[in-house]
Parts: sequence; structure tokens; C-alpha cells
Amino acid sequence: MFDDVKKSIQWGQDTLTLETGKVARQADGSVIATLGETSVMANVTFAKEPKPGQDFFPLTVHYQEKYYAAGKVPGGFFKREARPTEKETLTARLIDRPCRPLFAPGFKHEVLVMCTVLSHDLINDPDIVAMIAASAALTISGVPFMGPIGAARVGFVDGEYVLNPDVEDMQGLRGNPEQRLDLIVAGTKDAVMMVESEAYELTEDEMLGAVKFGHEAMQPVIDLIVDLAEAAAKEPFDFQSPDYSALYARVKSLGEADMRAAYAIKDKSDRQDAVAAVKAKVRDALSDEDLEDPNLGSALKKLESAILRGDIINGGARIDGRDTRTVRAIESEVGFLPRTHGSALFTRGETQALVVTTLGTGDDEQIIDALHGNFRSNFLLHYNFPPYSVGEVGRVSGPGRREIGHGKLAWRALQAVLPAATDFPYTIRVVSEITESNGSSSMASVCGGSLSMMDAGVPLKAPVAGVAMGLILEDDGKYAVLTDILGDEDHLGDMDFKVAGTQAGITSLQMDIKVAGITPEIMQQALAQAKDGRMHILSEMSKAISEAGSFSAHAPRIETMTIPTDKIREVIGSGGKVIREIVEVSGAKVDINDDGVIKIASANGDAIKKAHDMIWSIVAEPEEGQIYTGKVVKLVDFGAFVNFFGKRDGLVHVSQIANKRLGHPSEVLQEGQEVKVKLLGFDDRGKVRLGMKMVDQQTGEEIDEKQEQTAE
Repeated sequence: MFDDVKKSIQWGQDTLTLETGKVARQADGSVIATLGETSVMANVTFAKEPKPGQDFFPLTVHYQEKYYAAGKVPGGFFKREARPTEKETLTARLIDRPCRPLFAPGFKHEVLVMCTVLSHDLINDPDIVAMIAASAALTISGVPFMGPIGAARVGFVDGEYVLNPDVEDMQGLRGNPEQRLDLIVAGTKDAVMMVESEAYELTEDEMLGAVKFGHEAMQPVIDLIVDLAEAAAKEPFDFQSPDYSALYARVKSLGEADMRAAYAIKDKSDRQDAVAAVKAKVRDALSDEDLEDPNLGSALKKLESAILRGDIINGGARIDGRDTRTVRAIESEVGFLPRTHGSALFTRGETQALVVTTLGTGDDEQIIDALHGNFRSNFLLHYNFPPYSVGEVGRVSGPGRREIGHGKLAWRALQAVLPAATDFPYTIRVVSEITESNGSSSMASVCGGSLSMMDAGVPLKAPVAGVAMGLILEDDGKYAVLTDILGDEDHLGDMDFKVAGTQAGITSLQMDIKVAGITPEIMQQALAQAKDGRMHILSEMSKAISEAGSFSAHAPRIETMTIPTDKIREVIGSGGKVIREIVEVSGAKVDINDDGVIKIASANGDAIKKAHDMIWSIVAEPEEGQIYTGKVVKLVDFGAFVNFFGKRDGLVHVSQIANKRLGHPSEVLQEGQEVKVKLLGFDDRGKVRLGMKMVDQQTGEEIDEKQEQTAE
């Protein structure tokens, strides 16, 4: 019934298996990839005709984690997988980014890639397995895909690179100082296509070494996919990249001079208007037949690209007049907003980010429901890219894939320098509002995030800055690496290479390319230029702030105290009655964990002290010989019961009330009266014995024996 093909290799510590022909046989390409006991099914379908009038390549990638894969029921009220989680969105981007440049030029048929996690062994992360499965499914589908690609995850422990470290090792790198890197690399047989990483101040050489290690490690995977394709690939789809050289020649003759003049304009919006006018002029001069040609958009883009790239590769200035290594003018400002806990406005050329930091308590931590288990995050970074930032009108909705991806990149860059939760027990939320954009708003978010956190008083290990590098790579091998790229240089160039870090080293690196891979030499140059750019930006940022500032008056203060674990129950009380009373009376937030660590938070110092004293009175043990202030709660013939230590009562015997003989305690005391008492000790049954006569009721000072005798 099934024409099943299965291929396996030993890869690292586990067996990697690719299987096709048994499941989803109506898809153009279907592969189940299994590493260890983690299995991902990738299915590829593509339209056999392009949509008329479509001027772009419509590739859609979905990655779905099914909770049954780990034997879990989804968390929350709605017990089914709903909208994509952050992890799913980011993994879909990981698959899309290295695959997209490898489709045949001019291919505009709709392509759908769907990856579904079927099984998770809680050791091997399904994201790498999904990338391999998608690559294999594309390779055997017949779609004009010039792959395959391989993928690998690289860790770094004790100076040694580790292939595909366990999920657990990668979880919460900040709390795992031995493991300094989480790097994903994808590439073809000859070149690297994509890098995504979270690092803990690694040097440029260490990062380059990790990329090379990952690229070498994925070679057997590429060979395995080729092996599978030889046995199971479908007939290649009949597609020839369109030849529009004649149309391009006409477009070039009509618009080259005007387009060159348009690209000489340094202001972005003026330049865009001029480019649009040139395109309109060219269209007006073309025949109806040329106007109907589906490749007209490609020809116009090629003209723009040729002018921008040609000038740079031949040693000319960039469109804003800079050379290849200069960073645009930078302006940093902190304390920009009055009521926020921390804020910064970071401007680099025509890219600007307004970044705000909010400090919260343990209640504000994000609970993340993941396949490999639930965990909490006390650092959140959210990135927003409104249409006005690029002078456009557009529909405003929730964050898209781009916003989530850019936000996560900035999150990775910054979290490496955060203080330990034990030293700084706050939940930190950073929000980056992109108010202007012309090249690398994600790196502006890193710089602004670093500034705003320092403004909020977060004791960062070191400030972090980021810079985006670009590449112009010609067919003859000539290339130019560009520091701090503009939007047009990203759009018409061959690489977007973002590097963030401190003075000591790199904390995040992300690379995407549009050509069929780059060499280690190019990457080495890009890293060296990026380091120079980063150092310059850090020096400019230091003019605004260089270390943690003072806390905002509006930010919560958090005091930590530790109590014996056997006292936790007493502080919480029956049904939470006691802790609710503490919160209501003091006005502070109180958070208790299972280890007996209590965090008391409030913007008001008096509220924190009150809550602290109330908790202390419950958990502390009274000490013999100490003097306490108490309240008379009951009078009896033989003495007075005094509430003196939280809810603890003790007896002042009638003989210990005053330095004279009393017939009844009511002669000198009444219920509700505040008195000062000394703890004399405990009787055989553990009852508390108190005394009053040896304590001055005015001052609370103990009266010495001589004074007592004189009084007698």
C-alpha cells in the first residue's frame, strides 16, 4: 500500500531519520524527520500557476507544536492549540529565512510549508528537526528549490563547541553560566545562509568558530537529504526563470539618468518621492505590451539595484554620502517621559526608537506554557512598528511575525547583561516604540533598551549596543561590507547581518542573506566592522548615561526577607486570611515562594516596613530578657494576660506588676492598656512569663536592682 522510503544516519548523540511515502501522500512533498524521539512532519504544497498580477514570491511557512507530542494538555481555559505561540512564530521564521533565497529567480507560485511536531523527547529541540524536515520536503516536492539546506544548534561550554545541546541546557541560559551560547546555523553544502544566536559576551573569533562548527556539523544532514531525494524525489516542476533582458534594456535607457539623480538625494522621503516619479515617467514612456509584462516590477527594481550597488562596489559613496564603515549621527536621551520608571529616546540617522522600561513584582512574571514544561520569565521585551514610522498609512493590528522576531532579537541581546534575580528581584518589561525607521530598528531597540533600563535603575553588567551590517556581492566575486545599513541598502543589498554586544563581546548575532550563501572571509570582515561600529555607538550612548541611575519615585521597591519554611503556613493563614490582612493593612504587595523567600513590594517605603514588621511578628520567636510593648487583653485574680509579640500572649503575675503588693491587678491596669513588659522565661508547660515592675513604663528602659530597692 505504501511506497515508503526511510534513510538514517548517526548524528551527534542520536540517530537522525528521514521518512517519506507513508503519511500525507497528497502533498507535493512530505517528510517525517526524527532525531532521538523528537519527530516533526513537514508538508509542502505549491500552486501550479502563479496568481495574475502578483509581483512577489508568496511563500508561507507554519510551524505548529502539538501538546500531545509531549503527553501534555494545553494550559489555559481553552484546551486546544490556538493562535501561534512566540516559539512557533520564531521557528516558522527560522525555516523561512534560509529557504526563501534558494527558490528559482522569478518563481512566484504560492508555496505552503507546514511543520507539525508529532513527538518530543524533551531532549532534542524540535526547531532544528523542523528545519531539516522542511528542507527535505522541499527538495523532494519538485518545486524549483536550489537546496537542500541543513541546520544545527551549537552550544559553547568550557571553550568547546557542543552539537545540538539538550533543551534543558538551553533553557534559561542566564541562570546557567557554564553554557554561554545558543546558536542556530543553516546553510547549503558550500555556504552559510542564516545565523540566529543568544550569546554571553563571546568574542568575534568564538562566534565565527561556532558558525564554522555548525556548518561542518550539518554536512552529513545535507548528504542524507540528497540520499532521500535520489530515492523519492518527484519530477522537477517545469519552470524556467523569465528572461526580461530586453524589457530591462528599455527601462534602463528610459530611466537610468533620472534614477541616478533620484538616488543622489540624501533625504529618505524626498528620495522615495523622486524614485516614484522616475518609475511613473518610465511607465508613461513604455508600450501597452511592456506595461502588461509581469516582469516590469522586477525590471524597475533591477534598475534601482544596479545604480545603488554599482556606485558602492566601485568605491563610490553610499546614497546618504557615507563611506562603507561610518555610522550615522547618533543622539541619545534618557528620562524622556516623566511618569515612567525609565525611558530613552535613541536616534541614529533616520531611525528612532522610544524605549520605556517598567519594573514590576513577581506577580508580573510571564508564565510560558511550553512543550517541555512551564517556566517563568522575569524579562519581557515588546517591539512595535507602526505605519507612521515609515511615513505610510496602513492597517494596525496585533504584532506580526516581524515584530515578534525583532523583539526577540533585542531580548536576546539584552538579557545577557541582566542582573541575577536574587540580586534584583524585579520583573522588567521593556517596550520599544519605533517612531522613525530607515534601517535596523531592532538594533535601535537594543541601544534604547539598554539606556532606558539604566535610566530605570537596573544594574546592568554592561551597556549593550547593536549595529546592522549589509553586503553588496557581485557575480565576479567583488564585494563591499556596509556598516549601519539604510532601508534601501537592506532592500536592494544581499545581506542583513545584525550584531549586538558589550565592550567585552557579542550577546546576539542574526544573519540573513539573499544570495546563495557567504564565505567565512566575508563574515569575518562583517564581524570586525561590526565591532568597530558597536564601540563607536557605545561611546555615543555613554554621553547620555553609562551606569544605573536612581529609582523612579513611581517604581515599586522590593525588599526580600527569608523565613523558616515551617512558618510559611502561619504567614499565609487559613485560606490566605493572614496574608490578605497583611496586604490590606500595609498596602504592600507580598509574594511568598516555597523556599520561604518573601518579597515585599510597594512604591511607599512605610508600607514595606509595616508589612515586614507584621510578618516578622508572626515568624520571629520572642527572646528571653528582651523588652516588648504589649496590650493588656484580660485581667484575672492572679495577674494580667498581655498580647506582646504578634498574636502571642503571656502572663504578668500579680507579683510582677508593680513594686508593691496588689490585691487585684485592676488596681493599676485595665483591659486595652498599652504596657511595656520583659520576657522572664517559659514555665514547664511552655507558658510565657512576663514582668512589668522592672521596666520603666514611660521610657521602656529596664530599671536596675538598686532603683527597685530604693522604690521599695
